[in-house]
Amino acid sequence: MNEETSIPAFAAGVKFRFDTLRQKWVILAPERMFLPDEPAIEILKLVDGARSLGMIIDDLAVRFDAPRALIAGDVVTMLRDLADKGVVRW
Repeated sequence: MNEETSIPAFAAGVKFRFDTLRQKWVILAPERMFLPDEPAIEILKLVDGARSLGMIIDDLAVRFDAPRALIAGDVVTMLRDLADKGVVRW
C-alpha cells in the first residue's frame, strides 16, 4: 500500500476538539487526554477520514510555504506516534 494514499482518521472513541474551559485544542481518548502543540494542531485539523496523507502534506506545504519533503517527514512522524498510542488509524 502506498502510504501517501492512506487516509488517516481518529480511532473509535477519540475526539479532537477545542476545549473552551482550557482554551486549548485537546485529543480526548478513553481514559487519556493529549494536549497537542501548534504544528500538531494544524495537522490534526486536516485529519477528517476523507483526505489522504498526500493531500494533508500538500495542503500544509502550500499553506506554510515549506518544502514538501520536510512537511511529509513531520506529518508522518507525528501520525505514526499517535497511531502507536491508538489515537489515529490509517
